[in-house]
This record gives sequence, structure tokens and C-alpha cells, in this order.
Amino acid sequence: MKLMEKTSVISVESVKKSSLEELAGIKDAKHLEQFRVKYLGRNGVLTAVLRSLKDRPLEERRATGPAANALKNELEKRVAEKFHEFSSSPAGDFFDVSRPGKKVKIGHPHPLAVIEREMREIFGSLGFASVDGPEIETGYYNFDALNIPSDHPARDMWDTFWLKNQNLLLRTHTSPMQVRFMENHQPPFQIIVPGRVFRYEATDASHEINFYQLEGLMVGKGVSLANFKAVIEEFFKRFFNKPVEFRYRPSYFPFVEPGLEVDIKIIQNSKLKTQNSGWLEVMGAGMVHPRVFEAAGYNPRELTGFAFGMGVDRLAMIKYKIPDVRLFYAGDLRLTAQFK
Repeated sequence: MKLMEKTSVISVESVKKSSLEELAGIKDAKHLEQFRVKYLGRNGVLTAVLRSLKDRPLEERRATGPAANALKNELEKRVAEKFHEFSSSPAGDFFDVSRPGKKVKIGHPHPLAVIEREMREIFGSLGFASVDGPEIETGYYNFDALNIPSDHPARDMWDTFWLKNQNLLLRTHTSPMQVRFMENHQPPFQIIVPGRVFRYEATDASHEINFYQLEGLMVGKGVSLANFKAVIEEFFKRFFNKPVEFRYRPSYFPFVEPGLEVDIKIIQNSKLKTQNSGWLEVMGAGMVHPRVFEAAGYNPRELTGFAFGMGVDRLAMIKYKIPDVRLFYAGDLRLTAQFK
């Protein structure tokens, strides 16, 4: 007798009882596949039951059809769960020990974290301690103590995010830590302050509303721009691991006097003197303004010091040839996967 002839007289309840009992006793993927073919395959028991409905009386079709479909869905679900159970457990006899294992995906540090770590290590080897400061600042430390009173036109240089408390803001630079640190420490010292800063400005390939800076400060007796020049030139030569040319231009920043900007040109081949496309501005700096010393409680007639600030994002863009600063904050794992 053919399979369809056999199943035409079998009730769905009896098929359900026998199939579930058989399924419960299956212990490996091989027998599970045989079970699937037997009940759910093209010529399986349930398929034959459903095909036989057209030959059954109307009342029987109305009762048997939904029950058979419900059983089919239930068996498909349970078979899928069993397959998943067997595939996730190496204990079954179906496990192929020669099959290559799945590659484990591990995390990667963000390029800005890589750059900051490098900068900390280089400055650390030059005797600079690393300190951190608050991202929510007061107007006093962010502006007033740095010789930028409320009526000073230089405040327009910093597009500031003010909080509801009008005396609090998201720091626009890491320079507030100059005064904060000097208030609680006596010279001589040399520190760096890496951290995130915020500016209320339009975003484009070279500007973001938040980015990372690294502040530097050295204070003591007889500290001069010659000391600054020696430190900075050593830093950039180690950072790029290539010969670097330097250019110093006078500039204005309220918290230093005199102020200057530093440009670099990276020499790609020292023998052939082939260079990159031109000069790159990398930092602002200068000698600490006497009023900043006074705000910190120092005597500007006894002490001198230099301060500098540079963009971590900008240095990362130069070093890794990243064309758009917004890529750092887009959350694209393809970018971070390139760094170790």
C-alpha cells in the first residue's frame, strides 16, 4: 500500500503522538534529519495527510486541515530548536573536529585613543606628568583666570556651550587646568592635560562640536622659549618617527605673552629631500602671561613658564592620512578595525 493510502486513514492526533514521542528520543543531528524527512519532507507523513484532504468529506477537511497545519508548524519549530541545540554543543557525534573554527572577533582601540596613548608615552619620557580635569567648567577657570574677562573680545574666539547655570559651561579648551593645577602645586613642574573639549560651531571635514586637545605646561625659574623649542621638536620627531622641519610664527592668545604658532613639514625621504605638500599648523603656544600666574597665586617676577595646546584629532588625521574629522565620531567599525 502506498504512503498516501496509509495516511489517509491515520488521524492527525495519532501522527502528533507518535512524532513527538519519536522526536523526544532523538540524540543526534543525523537521526533528526531522518525524522524531518519522514514527517516534513516532500513525501513525508504530514505532507501526505495534507494532500489527502481533497479526497475527504467537507466536514473532515475542516477539522483535519487546521490540525495538520498546526502540527506541521509545531514540528518545524521543534526540529529547528533541536538542530540549534546539536550545532551549539560539541558533545554530539555529528561534530566535525577537522572543521575550521569560527574566528573570534575582538575589539580594537579607537585611533584617537591610540594617538593619545602615544602622546602620553612620549611626553612621559620627557618628564611630563599627565593630569586630568573636569569637562564641565566654570567661567572663571575657562576664561577669567586665563586673562579673558567677560568684556574681552577674545571670548569670540571660543564658541561656547553655556549650561543653564550661566556660570557653568562645557570647557572650550584644556587650558583651565593651568590655573587649577598651579593653585595646588608649587613649581618646578611640567604637565600635560589631554581631554575632550567642546565648541559650538558648524561641522565639516576639519571641525567638530567636540574634539580632543592636549595641553602642556612647564613652570620654574628661568624657563624660556628655548626649553619649549627643545621639548616640542623632540616630541614631533618621535611622534612621526621621521625628520621634521619647524617654523615658528608670532600669534596672539590672551593667556600667553609672547604667543606663537608652530608649523611643521614632515620630510618623507631625508636623502632625496622629498617632502609633503607643505607646512602644517599643529599648535599654539607661548610664555605664560603674568596675569595667569597672579590668578594662580604665583609671583610672575620670580617664575616663568611656557604653555602649549594641540589638537589630538588633527595629529591623528595627519599621521594616519584621515581626510575627515567626522569619521572619528561616526561609529564605523571599519575605521577602528584598522588599529591595534
